[in-house]
Formats: sequence, structure tokens, C-alpha cells
Amino acid sequence: MLPLKQFQDFIEQQELFKKDNRILLAVSGGKDSVLMLHLFKAIGVDVGVAHCNFNLRADEAQRDENFVKMLALSLNLPFYVTHFDTKKYAAENKISTQMAARDLRYNWFEEIRVKEGYDFIALAQHQNDSVETVLINLVRGTGISGLHGILPKRNKLIRPLLFLSREEINHFVDHENINFVEDSSNASKNYLRNKLRLDVIPHLQQINPNLEHTFAENINRFAEIETFLNLQVEDLKTKLLLNKPDGIYISIEGIKTLKPQKLLLYELLKSYGFVEPVVAEIISALDKQSGVKFLSQSHQATINRDDLIISKIISTENEHRVIHSNESSFEFNGNQFGLSFSDDLKFEVSKNKIFIDADILLFPLIIRNWQNGDRFIPFGMQTLKKISDFFIDEKVPLHLKSNIPILVNGNGEVIWIAGMRQDNRYKILKSTKKVTIFELKIN
Repeated sequence: MLPLKQFQDFIEQQELFKKDNRILLAVSGGKDSVLMLHLFKAIGVDVGVAHCNFNLRADEAQRDENFVKMLALSLNLPFYVTHFDTKKYAAENKISTQMAARDLRYNWFEEIRVKEGYDFIALAQHQNDSVETVLINLVRGTGISGLHGILPKRNKLIRPLLFLSREEINHFVDHENINFVEDSSNASKNYLRNKLRLDVIPHLQQINPNLEHTFAENINRFAEIETFLNLQVEDLKTKLLLNKPDGIYISIEGIKTLKPQKLLLYELLKSYGFVEPVVAEIISALDKQSGVKFLSQSHQATINRDDLIISKIISTENEHRVIHSNESSFEFNGNQFGLSFSDDLKFEVSKNKIFIDADILLFPLIIRNWQNGDRFIPFGMQTLKKISDFFIDEKVPLHLKSNIPILVNGNGEVIWIAGMRQDNRYKILKSTKKVTIFELKIN
């Protein structure tokens, strides 16, 4: 008999879906997915069958497609199929064939789910798959999250066979005389997962014949530990992370009190793209001179006096932008600016708005990032001053200096440190006939 009660109990315990939900089944034609299809059909859930042909095994791949199609038709179920040029996709995206197949199938499953109105996508992964995943993560290196193996439910993906081992699946398929097709690539040791399944796990099973169930219990414990850790980290975020307009401030003294320090700081910073080796470097630099920076793909962490400041990295693809006199607005480094002209010589004092003698300007102008050696004459003064010194006087945080836009005249003179100070040489005089107005627009 099929393990219908265990199947339904697992679905209820894990809250995988509701009785009236529609489920899209990913069916390859192998034992696991075919058994899953028969279990769903037996409990009367509204399902459809989706099959991917990756064009990797020539005639065998077509055989699998035909088998699944006939199986779906014999059970009067909707059938969806697609063909991929997997090797081409892998080459174009510079990833392995396995990763290409994974990306392609998950994207397509989601497309079909949305288009055809299914609530969830069911995958036929079982306990042995979860064991292999944990071992792969351990071999490659992993955090706590890599120890819980394959989760029964993640967003719209459900895995209702995780209560079964491969041996149990084989037993039910053989006992019920269920037809299936065998994927010859499962015997290839070219893939890490297959090497573990064929060479490593049999030796572990000699030590522990109940390896799958032991791993299942351990995985549950790791999942609970991860939940506890996440709760602790969320509590730490409310205590240590201070959101300011220019970034997220974390007290260095607060970091020093963390125990275990590396683990907790990594958990605090990982959502900003920082990996463990970089977190270790940050910890070793906490007592060093201000200005030390550490980078992830999206953020920078700057040690600045008493705080570690996390800020987004502004793209430097365009380190400067040309401004023409016929533009009424322009953008630079995520900042919006307005440009207008007036014959009215009235002006207002504002850091975000400057009024300039139009006759002094030499278009096109340049707006760019601050550079070492930049100088200007601050409004109200008569002598040149290094902008770097001006930043120090204004107590501009180190991590913000390189992001402040600098407006430069056609002759190379600095006109304006945007949002901070205009150059005195470009102020309105009694002789001024026309005014050019630049405005930094604040949302």
C-alpha cells in the first residue's frame, strides 16, 4: 500500500498547503517524482504535471518526456512541457550545467504556476537528498543555515516527500509495481552529489544504518537553532543598529560586547553582503585609526571614531556628468538637480540651492565626485581652501566624502559642494544681469 497516511500527516504537520489548493508537480519520470504523482492523485488534490527536457541525454531525454506525457494523460491530468538548450545557457552565463538546469527549471515552473493558477510547486526531494545537501554544504563551507538541509517549504516550493528515505521510496515503487524511467546520469560520478551518494554515504551507513533518519532529526535541531539565532539577531538589531540618513551606525563598544563576536557580527552584517573573512578583518581593525574601509558587493563598512558605519556603495560607473545650458534637470549619483535661469536678482540663503552670476559660467559644466587636491573659496571667504579640510571642519563622515557631488565650471573651478557650500567667486554681484539657479532636490 502507498504511505498515504504518512504523506497526509507530513503535509499537515509542515502546513505545506490547504486541501483546496492547486499544486503543480515537477515530474522527471524517475521513481521519486512518479511516486509523488501517485500519492497526490490518491488523496484527491487538484494537480498538474510539469516536465523539463534539458536536451542533455539525446534519445533518453525524449524517452523521459514521452513517458511523463503518457502518464499524465492516463491519469487525466494537465501536462506542461518545455525544452531547454541547457549547455548554451550555461556557457552564456558562465555557470555549470547543473546550475543552468536548476535556474531554467525553477524559473519555468514559476512561470507555469502563475500563468495556470497553481498555488504551489511540488518537488520530489526526499531524506537522502537532504543528507547529500548538508554534506555538500559542509564540504564547501557553511553557516548555520546550511545545516538544516532542504526545507519542506520555502515560498511557493514544497517538498512533500521529505518524510521518506530513498530505500523506502524504492520499496513502495517496487511493491506497487509503479512504472518509472531511470536517468542514466544518476550513475555518473562527474557530479559531486552523485559521488557522495555512491561513494561516501554507503560508508556512513555502515557506521549508522539509520543514517537518513538520524540526519532528519539533526536537521530539525539545526533548524530550531537557526530560528533561535535569528530571534537573538533581530533583538540585537534593535539594540545596536541605528538608522541615519547617511547609513547604519553600529557602536564599536557594542560590537566588542558581542559573544560569540564573529558569529553575531556576521549575522548582523550578512544582509549587506559581507562574508565571514571580511567580518573577521573588521573585528581585527576595530581599534585602528578612523577611515579604514571594508567592502561587499553592495555596501561599505567604515570605521569612523566610535561607530562602524554601513552605507550603500554608489555606482561609480559615471564618475562625472556633463551639464549643458539647455537642461532643466539632471541626475548624478542618485541625486536630482534642477537648473533654471532668472532675471530677478533676488536670492535666498540655502545649502541646497545656489544663485550664480550667469555670465561667469562656461558651459558645459561638469558634476563629479570629490577628488584629492580639490580646492575652492568658501562663500564669505577670500582665500582658497582644500575641500578635504573643509570636510574635516564640517565633520563630514569619512564614508560620505567620496559621494558628495562637486559642481565644476568649464574652466575647472569648483562652483559648489552640493548641499553644503557655494564658491565665493560665483556669488551674485551688483553688476550681475542674469542669475543661474542650481537646486539639489530633497525628497
